[in-house]
Amino acid sequence: MNTTDAKRVLEAALLCAQEPMPLRDMRLLFDEQLGPDTLRGLLDELVRDWQGRGVELVALASGWRFQTRPELREYLDRLNPEKPPKYSRAALETLAIVAYRQPVTRGDIEDIRGVTVSSPIVKQLEDRGWIEAIGYRETAGRPALYATTRQFLDDLGLASLDQLPAIDSTGDGAAALTALQDQPSLLADSEALEAAASDIPPSLPPADPHPPNTAPA
Repeated sequence: MNTTDAKRVLEAALLCAQEPMPLRDMRLLFDEQLGPDTLRGLLDELVRDWQGRGVELVALASGWRFQTRPELREYLDRLNPEKPPKYSRAALETLAIVAYRQPVTRGDIEDIRGVTVSSPIVKQLEDRGWIEAIGYRETAGRPALYATTRQFLDDLGLASLDQLPAIDSTGDGAAALTALQDQPSLLADSEALEAAASDIPPSLPPADPHPPNTAPA
C-alpha cells in the first residue's frame, strides 16, 4: 500500500471512530506493516490537510480524534441546546486540587480546602471518569492516592497534564482554573469555575505531567 492510500484508510478510520484512537489501534489497520514513525508522519499530514476547516485532527491523552473547532461551538450548540451538567463548588475545588497537586489523598485535599471532602463528591468525580485511585500512601490507614484520568484530559481536549493552564509566578490559581473553561470540555459553568478557583491556595506546585495513568498515546 502506498502512503496516499494508507492516509485515506487512516483518515476514514479516524472519522468513523467513536473514541480517540491510539497508535496501537492504527497499526492494526495495516496489519502491523506500518511503524509508529510512519503513522505519525501520516497524522502530521492529515493535521495539515484539515487546517482552516471546521473540523480538526488533535492528539489527546487516549489517542487521536477528529473534533469540531472550539470557535464553532456556539453555532453547533444551537442544534443541541442542552446545558452541560453543573458541578458544585466543592466538586470543582476538589477536581482542581487533584489536577494540580496529584497524586493526593482525601486528607491532602481537606488540608488545602480547610473542610471535609465528602464521599459523594469523590464518587461523583470517579463516576464521571475524571479521577481515580492509582495507589495508596504508605502511612497509617494507607489512604488512597487520587489522580486525574485520561478521560479528564480527553474531555479538556488535552494530550497531557503539562498542557494544563500554568499557574504564573503570582500563584494565581483562580486564573489558572478559570482558563480551563476555554478548553472544549464539559467544564462550561464559568461562574462555578471562578468561584471554585477563588479558594485554591496560591503557589501550588505543578503536578507530574506524565503520571502512569496519563501517559500520551
